[in-house]
Amino acid sequence: MSGDIRRALVASPTPAARAAEERLRAVYDFAPIEAADMVVALGGDGFMLQTLHAMLEARRILPIFGMNLGTVGFLMNEWRLDGLDQRLAKAKSFKVNPLRMTVDTVDGEQFSIPAINEVSLLRETRQTAKLEVEVNGRMVLPELVCDGVLVATPAGSTAYNLSAHGPILPLGSALVALTPISPFRPRRWRGAILPEATRIRFAVLNPVKRPVSAVADQREVRDVAQVEVRIDRTTPLTLLFDPEHTLDDRIAAEQFIA
Repeated sequence: MSGDIRRALVASPTPAARAAEERLRAVYDFAPIEAADMVVALGGDGFMLQTLHAMLEARRILPIFGMNLGTVGFLMNEWRLDGLDQRLAKAKSFKVNPLRMTVDTVDGEQFSIPAINEVSLLRETRQTAKLEVEVNGRMVLPELVCDGVLVATPAGSTAYNLSAHGPILPLGSALVALTPISPFRPRRWRGAILPEATRIRFAVLNPVKRPVSAVADQREVRDVAQVEVRIDRTTPLTLLFDPEHTLDDRIAAEQFIA
């Protein structure tokens, strides 16, 4: 292992990722994740999110270098067996501040869950959701009738947010996207771009008749009464990228894909 940097290796359970893991372990030395200074992750974007969430839950945040063995791989680097030491030495780091979703349910339970890509509120039945929207304590939409709404970080702006026709945000923009999903009323509202320090609160109108779930990346809470979303600067995450293909370059390039 080069220098004093101890690296751990984790892989998704897919056959391709497991095979790549075996090949890497045959060539390079890796430390247990408990003793590591950084992590190499093999898989797709979903596995990268799982790994980052595991770090947040363990309260031990390490820089992470992903190699794509999934489908999209937006948060990953290209898979290559050769030159890992050199790639890690030259990798460019990006700090990503996750969102923090605080949820109160109809039954009075409360949950606090981080989200790296987005927090989304989604209707649970065939009936549309009716939501009240506050920004920094000020009512901005007394009634948003929709299939749902989401708040996306720059890192997540090219994921679900883009599919919902939300804006692509440059990584260093310090902004979040507030994007409706199939809005019915107000019909012409297409969302907003807000400073990342903004506190956004959603109250579910008639939550028993029109139940709504809240999802932070891959973690769902059902039958919510209200949700508050804000940036959590206490737990910044570090993603590592090859200098010739960094995350901000990918975000910029996505704006020119038809």
